[in-house]
Amino acid sequence: MDELDAILQQRQSNMTGLTGKTIVLGVTGGIAAYKAAELVRLFVKAGATVHVAMTESATRFVTPLTFQALSGNTVWVDQWDTRMSNGMAHINLTRQADLTVVAPATANFIAKLAHGNADDLLSTLCLARDCPLLVAPAMNRQMWSNAATQRNIAQIRADGIDILGPDSGEQACGETGEGRMLEAAEICAAVVAYFQPKLLAGRRVLMTAGPTFEALDPVRGLTNLSSGKMGFALAQACANAGAAVTLVSGPVSQATPIGVARINVQSAMQMREAVLKEAPRSDIFIGVAAVADYRPATTAVDKIKKSGETLSVEFIRNPDILAEVAALPSAPFCVGFAAESRDLDTYAQGKLVAKKLQLVVGNLVQDGMGGDTNTVVLFDATGRHPLPTSSKEELARDIVAHLSSLLS
Repeated sequence: MDELDAILQQRQSNMTGLTGKTIVLGVTGGIAAYKAAELVRLFVKAGATVHVAMTESATRFVTPLTFQALSGNTVWVDQWDTRMSNGMAHINLTRQADLTVVAPATANFIAKLAHGNADDLLSTLCLARDCPLLVAPAMNRQMWSNAATQRNIAQIRADGIDILGPDSGEQACGETGEGRMLEAAEICAAVVAYFQPKLLAGRRVLMTAGPTFEALDPVRGLTNLSSGKMGFALAQACANAGAAVTLVSGPVSQATPIGVARINVQSAMQMREAVLKEAPRSDIFIGVAAVADYRPATTAVDKIKKSGETLSVEFIRNPDILAEVAALPSAPFCVGFAAESRDLDTYAQGKLVAKKLQLVVGNLVQDGMGGDTNTVVLFDATGRHPLPTSSKEELARDIVAHLSSLLS
């Protein structure tokens, strides 16, 4: 099987979102139940089949009809429901499920899980489940910090139940602190990550992404069209693959990927300083950022005013961050990106050899810079490996798969 066939086969084996997965979503009685409606929508959009089981108190916040409309499936509340032919919804619902998620999970429900109580459909279903369980706590800050709740959290974690969150911030009661449920998008991202093969487990990945900004004066500067989308997608894919990821980012509007440590910088020199500080404790370095090759020799203290004169600016060369990292005595596995306007193969293969890299991801800027899709070719010691035009999220997973094969 050649490289392209292997990647396409890997895509089909649940590497794209939640396609082919069946999820049981448990909803308990808290104000955060409204977020569960959005969570169902995101699960379905990602390709999952979703079955919702609610506690009686949850129906006081959101009606079963809402979840039925969003999931397209029957919603289960009563453990005595006769719609299940054998009357065993608490058994049957999880037998074909890949995962059970309880969001929101109240303090009361977490206590039930910790002590094995089963007095309604959802608690009985969780006790009798035949699949993994993820729990997203949601409660008042004092309820969360209460010693009893913390004991129960420790117990269910010890029992193999994964905890998602909680977050810290403003709560429905008007107080601020830890205990609020993660946003639906964060939970969905965590579930997608849960199903990804942990190809980079135990690895420490350092990355750069986005453009740099080279100041001319306090308000103006030189930058480029990089949106950071590819770099941020790759950071998320590395984290989903089990790596500990540090992302050094230029000025972009992208949200920080789940589970990724982010360092914000502006200029190429600031990016270099951050990278060289982190590189010695990294196993892999991926230079995705579109780093400016040159910067102004001097930066004006005050805003440059218009005049009738021609403005001349002297530029000096910026250091090559990727080459510096690759030349370190104990250099990490180094991956470069080559965004070219022409002669992609010539420039990308030249970068691979000249900088002594293990992998170069090449693309023509007209094929995807700043957009949501891209067309890339991977270059390594064995040659060129073109990937199908895809979303940057899919390409990121493909790059991780290829990278992990080179590491092994």
